[in-house]
Order: sequence, then C-alpha cells, then structure tokens
Amino acid sequence: MKTLSTTINLTPNALKVLEKRYLKKDEEGRVVETAGELFRRIAGTIASADLKYGKSEADVALVEEEFFSMITSLDFLPNSPTLMNAGRELGQLSACFVLPIGDSMESIFEAVKYTAIIHKSGGGTGFSFSNLRPSGDIVGSTKGISSGPISFMTVFDTATEAVKQGGTRRGANMGILRVDHPDILNFITAKDNNSRFNNFNISVAITDSFMQAVKDDREYDLINPRTKKVVKSLKAREVFGLIVNHAWNNGEPGIVFIDRINLSNPTPKAGHIESTNPCGEQPLLPFESCNLGSINLAKMVNEGSVDYQKLKKTVWKAVHFLDNVIDVNKYPIQKIDEVTKSNRKIGLGVMGWADMLIQMGVPYNSDRAISLAEEVMGFIQREGKNASVALAEQRGVFPNFVGSIYDGKMGLRNATVTTIAPTGTLSILAGCSSGVEPLFAVSFVRNVMEGTKLIEVNPYFEKVAKERGFWSRDLMERVAEKGSLHDFDEIPDDIKAVFVTAHDITPMEHVAMQAAFQKYVDNAVSKTVNFPHDATPQDVEDVYMLAYKLNCKGVTVYRDGSREEQVLSTGKTKQEGAQQPTQTKIVPRKRPDNITGETRYMKTGCGTIYVTVNEDENGQVFELFTHMGKAGGCAASQAEAIGRLVSLALRSNIEPDVIINQLKGITCHQQTWTNGGKITSCSDAIAKALEKYLQRGEKGNGNGGNGHSEVMLIGQCPECGGAVEHEGGCAVCHSCGFTKCG
Repeated sequence: MKTLSTTINLTPNALKVLEKRYLKKDEEGRVVETAGELFRRIAGTIASADLKYGKSEADVALVEEEFFSMITSLDFLPNSPTLMNAGRELGQLSACFVLPIGDSMESIFEAVKYTAIIHKSGGGTGFSFSNLRPSGDIVGSTKGISSGPISFMTVFDTATEAVKQGGTRRGANMGILRVDHPDILNFITAKDNNSRFNNFNISVAITDSFMQAVKDDREYDLINPRTKKVVKSLKAREVFGLIVNHAWNNGEPGIVFIDRINLSNPTPKAGHIESTNPCGEQPLLPFESCNLGSINLAKMVNEGSVDYQKLKKTVWKAVHFLDNVIDVNKYPIQKIDEVTKSNRKIGLGVMGWADMLIQMGVPYNSDRAISLAEEVMGFIQREGKNASVALAEQRGVFPNFVGSIYDGKMGLRNATVTTIAPTGTLSILAGCSSGVEPLFAVSFVRNVMEGTKLIEVNPYFEKVAKERGFWSRDLMERVAEKGSLHDFDEIPDDIKAVFVTAHDITPMEHVAMQAAFQKYVDNAVSKTVNFPHDATPQDVEDVYMLAYKLNCKGVTVYRDGSREEQVLSTGKTKQEGAQQPTQTKIVPRKRPDNITGETRYMKTGCGTIYVTVNEDENGQVFELFTHMGKAGGCAASQAEAIGRLVSLALRSNIEPDVIINQLKGITCHQQTWTNGGKITSCSDAIAKALEKYLQRGEKGNGNGGNGHSEVMLIGQCPECGGAVEHEGGCAVCHSCGFTKCG
C-alpha cells in the first residue's frame, strides 16, 4: 500500500481493516488504492449530487473539499457500503433494506430473489414473516397444508449463505414475527440449535396489547393472518417468559415494540412499518432503504467540554452528505429507488460516546452521563432537523411530506434524520469507542497476522496512567487478562470510576443510557444490554420491562458466556462454581476399509500443494493428506506434519471449523495471491482447502457442525480466531474488523 497522507491519522489496525475490506484491489487481490484516494473518491462522488440542484462545478469542488476534510479528519464516517462502493461500478451505497413477504409462493420467492440481489450489492435485509399463514393451515390452490413461516425462513437463510459478497461484506438478515401469530412459540425457539439460522437475527414484534396482558396476567389472542380470525389464546406471561428464557440462554430472540415504532412512523399514509434492518435500529417501510453515517463524538471535545460549535458544523455537513447519498446511489431494485426517494430517510448517528465521557471525566454509569446524553443527542437532533429544513428550502421537501407527521409544521427534506446504528468496523477506522456503548475493555489482547498476540491499551487510559505514575507493561497485561480495572488496588478510584467497561455497568444502567439517546432519535438506538454470566432470567425480564417503561423501541441482550461455543475474550468470564467435566481419554477412530474424498490444488509462496480431504462411510470428514509439488524440503515436511495432526484431530471428533480457525491466517515470509484471494502460508492454504471442501455440504463430525466455516461462533471470530464482543446490537471482532452484521 502506498504511503498515506500525513493529514489522515489512522491507527495500524485501521489501516489493516481498510486494506482488507475497503480499498480497491486488482484482479490478483493486490491493493491499488491509498486511504487518501479512497476518501477523495467518496467525497467527489457524493458532492457531485449538488450538480442536480443547480450548483456550479466550482461550488461542487468546495463541497467536495468539505466532505473530504470531514472524513479524513475522522469527524464523520458513512456506512460501510458507501465507503466500499462510492465512485465504483457497483455504486450501491445503502446499508439496510426492508422487503415485504406476502402470503403466496410467488411473493416469497420474489423476496428471496431480491434478497440475493441486495446481499450481492453489500446490503442487509429485514423481513416480517407475520403475513404468512401458520403451519398446518390450508393452502387454497392445492388444498394442501402450509409449512408456515419458520420453514420459509430456512429458504432465506440458505440463499444468504450462498451469496458470499466477494469476501468484503456478509449478508445479514432480520426476521420478525408478531407475538400474536399462531406460530409464535416455534419462532421463539427457532434458534435453540446454535447452528440454525446463522444468517438471521430474530426478534418478536411485541404489541402494546400484549404488554398489557402480561401486566394483567391474562390471556391474549393468536390471529391467523390469512383469515384474520382468532385461532387460539395463550397466557401472555407464559409466552413472555419463554421469550425471556431464550434471550437469557443465547441472546435471541430480541424484541421490538412494534406499536411504539408505528406511533413515530413519519409517513403513516405511505404504509405500516412491520420490520427493521438487521440490527433493529432502522424501522423501514416495505422496499425502503436507509443511508447511515456516524459523527465521532471523541473529536467533539475541547478542553474537557463539548465543542458545540464544531458539532453543529459537522451535523450540517453530515446531513448534506447523507441527503446527497440518496441521489447518487445506484439502487439494486427499481422499486427500492422509488420508495426510498419518496421519503428520503437518513440516519445520522454517533460513535465515540464513551471516549467523549472519558475526556470530560464523566463516569458512563452516572446521572451526569445520562443528562449529557440527552443534551448532546438533543442538540444533534435539533441541528439535524434545522439542516434538513434548510435543504428543503433549496431542494424541496420529501415527496411524501403531505400527509406526514410534519405536514403543516415545518418543511423537511428527510422523513427521518437520526438513527444510532452499530459502528463496529467504522469505530475501528476512526480509532474510537463503538456507538453509544461503554468501553469493551481498557486493555485487551489483539491477534496479529503472524499468529502472535499483542496487548492493546486504550490511549486515554495509557496517557493518564503515565501522567499519574502507575503505568507499567505488567499492569497492562494483567488488566487485559481481567478486562476491568475493578480489582487493581494500584489504580486510583477516580480513574476506575471513569474507565468503566461494559461488564462494570449494570443492565439497568445500559437500558437507561439507551433510553436517554432514544429520547432524541427519530428511528431507534442499536445497543447491547450486557449481562454477567450469573444473571438470572428475572434480570432479563426486569430489563425488558424497564425498556418498555422508558420508551425504548426494542432491546437486545447478551449474557456473557451464554453460547456454548463461546471463546471468552478476557480471563474474568469463567463459569465460577460450575462443575468441571471429568477428563476422559480420547481414542481416535480407526480407519475404515473404504474411504472417499477429493484432492484440491492450492498455490502457496513455497510452491504448489495438493490437499486431499477424505471422509468415512458416514460422510464425516476423517483425514487430510498433503503433497508438495516439489519433492522434499522443509515446507513439504511441515505440510505433511500439519496433515497428520489435522487427521488425528478429525479422527478424535474435533469439529473441522475449529481446526480451520486455528490454521487460517497464519503468515509466513512467502505469501502469494490466487484467484481465491491471498494465501499467507502453507497452513493457511490447508485450512482454506478444508474450508472449501466443507462448503459442499454438511461435513461435520456429529457435534453440531454446520457445514461451513463462516458461521459466527459467538465469542470467536471466524476469520482470525480472535475475541468477538457484543455491542451496538451486533457482534464485532476488534482484532480484524469482522462483524456478524456485515
């Protein structure tokens, strides 16, 4: 990669993520663009929309410089598809879409087709399956029996898995079902198996009448969407308890308060909102998309106070930028183009909130932080609306303005202005904390390309530790192991109070912060409410009830260690007191008489390697052999040794995905590029050959393997094997930038 301009202050990890996910590459996979060129491409493309509104070339050049300065200073970053695709042939700039699913085979498979098109373009999709007739219901055309919405979710999940999006951005889906749908119990339990629906987040659409029934401890009605008739009644508290227990168990389903969402629907005459985008923060009409971007609040502090003058200027430029995105965007489907431009929704959010609080010396879990959240977001909301009004005076109101909730009040260019979305990858680029989340750790271990691990320390903490005289490398390593400052006597109490992490904060405090931001956000707030491992289902229920009381539009919870496959990110999250399993001797399976498999050619920097993967008579992956194209040598012997150890692991019932995660990404000094991407070493080539073999179908070892290695094992990054954190309603690896939500 070329030398970057000194005006762009990017961290080494930001550069690594840029190179991996955003910068242009040639056909051989080599990076052919610098960060400065990327940002210039984005600024020029988005500024060009001003030509449509009578601006001169000179005016557009000035706007381009404003946008370029705003992005290169990291004061604001747009959503990932805009970073990836602006000024390129694809040109699809939206992060999120909602598609309708009607109660017919034609509508269902049309939605599947549209989903594949959207995911290929880099977007995520949300659906409501609430309009589909329940399982067991009659199919009029054939007099057959309906399989119900859950079975059709499988079709969407499979289609998503098939679209790999060129390795830059994975498809993410939101599946929603109303709580009064007859199949609601099957939906709530749909993800009991962690290998099922891995391309979906699922949420229950909770109605106000259901919440009242929960409070009153009475039954509520299930309604067949085909006939609109009541088919059954259930005890509301039992259904609510089932939702709570499953969320406690593995984080899903989430809940969205659908009536509350529609109460703030800005264009009720244009349609009813049934679904959100994959992370839940963006309610959208059918065939609607939204363009998101985030202001870096860490850059909006001056001498310990909020720099409201700078914040105002940034808000106005960001609203201008996002409105322009709507015009230059190349929408993947014509209907989406029409609906999006009829409402012109934008979603301006924030990141770096925890960093802002730290610079101001305000603890995240304090009353002052709550009031400051309302103050800052209230300011952004007001100035965002003012900027939208100014654009409307120049360019006209959004077409559906007549009949909107703003009709007769103020002319707006955009039906919505603010959204707080996950910023996992963006915050890595900006070098700031994610969204409105607290710090995920003060010091943590980062996996690097060479397979070694480095200790990374929060820069604000490192600075104050050195100023106050308690910094040491040993302390940073011990903090990384613990993940929190709570148990370190050598750290002053006032520092501990300010540098709190997600697990230092009670779930109720998480919800209070979410509600404070929601008060001044048009759409919704994407945030994770973190629970310690020993939290109870009652704790989750209490959070749900508080979120409803405080007017949140939805809730996402995650109890640490609640996924059976979780690889813990710090040493603190061990299941204390849990009975440890008895150690047993593992005896590898014997080789059967007959065995089948395939051999794959892989190009490495050390020469050609042939990788043979065999499976036993039951179709389970059994062994792996390697042969180097040139005989002898250290590389050949190392590859053979790896093959023997992999075979031993497979015959001992170790899941292939686990083996791949250990080998993939290991780097040697002789790397190479192939049509399939970068091969960093012989072990990397072996892992990728095994991975490609697995993608042919279900090839696990009987322990819940899912047949492909890109499934998110919660807590473990499928790309680098690093720790995955739950934040912003999503999951992100701070080591390499991977995110489950795309």
